[in-house]
Amino acid sequence: MADFKIDDTVDITTVVCPTTFVKAKVALEELDDGQILSIKMNDGEPVQNVPRSIKEEGHKILKLIDNEDGTYDLIVQKVGD
Repeated sequence: MADFKIDDTVDITTVVCPTTFVKAKVALEELDDGQILSIKMNDGEPVQNVPRSIKEEGHKILKLIDNEDGTYDLIVQKVGD
């Protein structure tokens, strides 16, 4: 994760789809354009759905990191409207 300067982090491991994407989206909306968000999420549905949904919103997926404990860190750069 040292490749990026993380501006904010959100942990969505305690919520279930579709709330996972909603929480990630709200966290992204609070950032300025170009800032980077780290989203901690569980394996399974979140890993399948959240990156796709964020990409559809127009943001840039920088990296998906497997923490090897059943969770992932998704590194996203906010892209302006």
